[in-house]
Amino acid sequence: MRALAIVDGEHYAPVVRDALAGLPYEVVAAVLIGGTEKLRGGEEYGVPLAEDVESAIARYSPAIVVDLSDEPVLGPVERLALASRVLALGVTYAGADFRFDPPVFEPFALPSLAVVGTGKRVGKTAVTGHVARLLAVDRRVVVVAMGRGGPPEPEIITVPPTVDALVALSRGGRHAASDHLETAALVGVETVGARRCGGGLAGAVFASNVQEAARVAERLAPELVVFDGSGAALPPVASDRTVVVVGGHQSPDVAAGYLNAFRLLRADLVVLTMAEAGSGWEHTRDAVRSALPPEVDLVATVLRPRPIADVRGRSVAYFCTAPASAHATLATELASGHGADVVHVSGNLADRAALHDELGGIEADVYLVELKAAAVDVVAEHALARGAEVVLAANDVVSVAGEPDLDGKLLQMARI
Repeated sequence: MRALAIVDGEHYAPVVRDALAGLPYEVVAAVLIGGTEKLRGGEEYGVPLAEDVESAIARYSPAIVVDLSDEPVLGPVERLALASRVLALGVTYAGADFRFDPPVFEPFALPSLAVVGTGKRVGKTAVTGHVARLLAVDRRVVVVAMGRGGPPEPEIITVPPTVDALVALSRGGRHAASDHLETAALVGVETVGARRCGGGLAGAVFASNVQEAARVAERLAPELVVFDGSGAALPPVASDRTVVVVGGHQSPDVAAGYLNAFRLLRADLVVLTMAEAGSGWEHTRDAVRSALPPEVDLVATVLRPRPIADVRGRSVAYFCTAPASAHATLATELASGHGADVVHVSGNLADRAALHDELGGIEADVYLVELKAAAVDVVAEHALARGAEVVLAANDVVSVAGEPDLDGKLLQMARI
């Protein structure tokens, strides 16, 4: 196996040279990454020295980058940043006690676009829905969605499921808020559901049936397939374009650091969600921007609830996964934009114990729910037992004032 070595000047050159000779690889070049303490000038390492990692990979085509460096030249932050750059070029990165392999993406023949996230609850599914709704105006779009509660065999949804249908699925033991069901119900495009288990630091999954779902989508003969990631896990299928979704509430160090830097290096467009005024999202935006190639656009957005049925003049309890700091804004949007009399906003869809505790004290004509987590098996069941109506809520993705036009960027990117 051809290898590129990472070395530093904090090691005595003969020590490095002997270590290189003992590696179980064909070391074709090395990159001196920094450090001067042990350098006297004219050091020889037994292999050519390259200018930088990217040019060395392009010239020598190694299968693995072996890191023989150490503190203080490369600490944990710097190593993960370097790992991200190496993985983005499809090369394994390894050191004395670690190894990162690039996720494997199965080839896919049709025009395709992936929507992936830098974590869970960043609004990725809302962005997937926005993308599918926009692009389905003038072409046939199929969404392949993988989730931690997806079906054991790829499942085609051609008719948007109703609340009653979702409740029936839940009573039959299914996870009725799986992403493919959500997208089908709220967007109205055909979806193919898949499952995955486990997620690596770089987004690979331990087990999934996404590749099989991709082949099912191919047989539907769409003009475009949108692959919806799951949390920070990447669909293991190669796509022509990638949209990376970052939560404005995420720590800048998390959103742009660790191996999220690898995700950002795969991006053709970044959508930053939850850019609420006064939340400090600008710090996250600045960190992400610094990790991106200059040609990749970033659009800051907010998510705004949109009931898929009329709730005007009715008392509404809204259930979502948004943090408490956003609840007043969401209530105002439902009141001013949709005429709802908002009597309660809950962000506890992912906290079943808290959800059960608060439901007993709510009186509303309409229980408005994001299709997440316990929306069906807890909230919908409770509402129906009380004779109240259950209405599903989509999330519109709206560019922040002064930001680039999101739809224009998506349409431009989707010319595949």
